[in-house]
Amino acid sequence: VKCYNVSMHILYSLGTRVLVLIYDRFGQDIISPLLSVKELRDMGITLHLLLHSDRDPIPDVPAVYFVMPTEENIDRICQDLRNQLYESYYLNFISAISRSKLEDIASAALAANAVSQVTKVYDQYLNFITLEDDMFILCHQNKELISYHAINRADIQDTDMEAIMDTIVDSLFCFFVTLGAVPIIRCPRGNAAEMVAVKLDKKLRENLRDARNSLFTGDNMAAGQFSFQRPLFVLADRNVDMATPLHHTWTYQALIHDVLDFHLNRVMMEEGAGAEPSPSGARPKKKNRKSYDLTAADKFWQKHKGSPFPEVAESVQEELDTYRAQEDEVKRLKSIMGLEGEDEGAISMLSDNTAKLTSAFSARAVGEERLIDLHTNVATAVLDHIKSRKLDVYFEYEEKLMSKSTLDKSLLDIISDPDAGTPEDKMRLFLIFYITGQQPPSESDLDQYKKALLDAGCDLSPLNYIKQWKAFTKMAATPANYGNSGVKPMGLFSRVMNTGSQFVMEGVKNLVLKQHVSLTLFICPYPENQAYNMDVNVGSSLRLVVFQAIVFVVGGGNYIEYQNLVDYAKSKQGKKVIYGCSELFNAAQFIKQVRPRPSASQPSWKGPSHSLPLTSDLSPQLAQLGQK
Repeated sequence: VKCYNVSMHILYSLGTRVLVLIYDRFGQDIISPLLSVKELRDMGITLHLLLHSDRDPIPDVPAVYFVMPTEENIDRICQDLRNQLYESYYLNFISAISRSKLEDIASAALAANAVSQVTKVYDQYLNFITLEDDMFILCHQNKELISYHAINRADIQDTDMEAIMDTIVDSLFCFFVTLGAVPIIRCPRGNAAEMVAVKLDKKLRENLRDARNSLFTGDNMAAGQFSFQRPLFVLADRNVDMATPLHHTWTYQALIHDVLDFHLNRVMMEEGAGAEPSPSGARPKKKNRKSYDLTAADKFWQKHKGSPFPEVAESVQEELDTYRAQEDEVKRLKSIMGLEGEDEGAISMLSDNTAKLTSAFSARAVGEERLIDLHTNVATAVLDHIKSRKLDVYFEYEEKLMSKSTLDKSLLDIISDPDAGTPEDKMRLFLIFYITGQQPPSESDLDQYKKALLDAGCDLSPLNYIKQWKAFTKMAATPANYGNSGVKPMGLFSRVMNTGSQFVMEGVKNLVLKQHVSLTLFICPYPENQAYNMDVNVGSSLRLVVFQAIVFVVGGGNYIEYQNLVDYAKSKQGKKVIYGCSELFNAAQFIKQVRPRPSASQPSWKGPSHSLPLTSDLSPQLAQLGQK
C-alpha cells in the first residue's frame, strides 16, 4: 500500500462530486504535498478554504470538511450548521472524534434543523503527513509540542511526557490503520522510543481485542495482509545519534533542506538575488518570493534528488543542452517548410498529422522548459551557498571525522578561516568533532577551541548542552561508535565520500558519495523475549519473513537518514523500507533545540542507556528483510 493513497480517503469516500473543500491547518499540511490545485480541480474541487476563514454561504453546494476534531474546530462546524452555509456536509476527521464531541455536532444539527444535511461522518485516521512514497512525518503544525527539545527538556513533568507520547502514538496508530497492517515492533530499551513502543503496542492490542470494531480485520484490511508478511517497525531514539542532524550533506534534496527554505515539498526562494543593487539613496527594491513544488510528477527530481550535487548540476546542464538542441531542430524544420516566424495559425494549415505533432512538441517543450527553469534556479541558489560558505570543505572534513580518517587540516584552521562558512557552520563542525571523539578534548584544548569559536562569532550554548549530553550517555552506557567498525558507520546511517566526478564546478571540490556502505542503525541487540512485538498466532519456533520495514526516529529526523535508507532498499530486491520521524528538521533548526534553556541542567532522557550500535545491515532484526 503506497502512502500516497491516503488522499483518496478524503475525496472518493463521498459518493458525490465535491465542490467545496474545507480544511484546517493540519488538513492543509496533509493534502498539500499530495495534491496540487490542478489535481483537486480535476477531482471536482472548485473551491478550497480554511475552516476559520471568513466564508460566504453557498447554499446549493455540498461541502467536505477535513479537520482535526478539536474543540475549536467542532465549535466552528456547529456554527456553519447554524448559519446554513452549504447544501450538505461530509465531515472527515483526521483522527478519531470522541463521543462527546460527536454529540455536540448532533445537538447543533438538531437545533439548526440540519440533521438531514449532515450526510456522512468519517474517522479517516490520517493524522500524519506523507512527503514521499517511502517517507512520512507526524506533523508540521505545532511540531514544537513533540520536538526533540520538548521530550528532552530537564524540567519536563511526567504528565507532559505522557501527553507527548500519546500524541506520537495516536499518529503512528493512524499510520498503521492507513497501511492496513499490524507491525512487529522492535526498539531499544531505556529511552523515549521504548515509551512509544509500549503505548503503541497497548493501543494495537486493545483494537485487535475488539473484534467487532477492530480496524485491522474484515473490510478494514486488505486481504492476506494480516499474515506472516507483516511489516517490521523499528523505533530509534534521536539521542543515540546527535551528529547526523548537524552534518553538512552533499545530496540534492538534503542540501536544499539545509540551505534553502524547504518544507512540505515546497521550496521558497527570493527572486533576483543576483540583481544589480539599487542606486545610492534609493529605497531598496522589495524582493519577490517565488515557490517551487518538488513532487513525484517531476521526473528530474525523482531521478536526482538523492544524487551528489555535482551530478545534479551536470544533469541540469545536459537537460538544458538537450532542450536547446530540440528547439533548434524545430526551428530548422519550420525554416525548411517555409514557416519560419509564422504564428500557430499558419501551422494549423498543415496536414492534421503535422499540426498535431507540432502542437504536441510545443506542449511538451513548455513543460520541460518549466522544469529546467525550476531546477536551474534551485541548483544555482544551492551552488551559491556552497561557494560562499565552502560547504564542500565542511562536508569532506566531517566525513573524515566521522569515519576516523586521517585529517589533512587542523580544525582550528577551519574555525579561524574568516572565508570558510558562517558561525553556525563552524559550530556544527566543532559539535561533530566533539560528539564523534572517543574522548573529549583536554580543558586547555577546549579553551583554545572556545576562544576560536567566540572570535568567529559563534554562540557556545549548544556546546554546553552537547557536553552534558555526552557526559550523561557516557555514565549511562557506551556512546555511539562512529568509527573503525568495518563499514565506517557515521551516526544512524553512513555514506563514504570520495573524489572523482567528471563535472567540475569552479572553486568547489568534486565530492562523490559511494554506494557500497551498509546502513547503520543504532538499536539494541535484544533477545526475542525482550523485544516489543505483536506476534499474533505465530509460534515461537517460526521465524518471520519480513518484506517491509518502517524505521521511525523519535525526536526528529532528516533527509540524510532518509536517503541512506532509500539507497539501502535499492540493494534489497523485493524489499521495501519506509522512513518516518516525529518532525523533520535541518541543522539550523536542530541547533536551536539543543540550546539549553535557563532551567536546563542536563538532558532528561539519557539517550542509548541500554542500546549498543550495530554495524550490520540494519541490525539482525531489520536484516530479516533478506532472510527466508
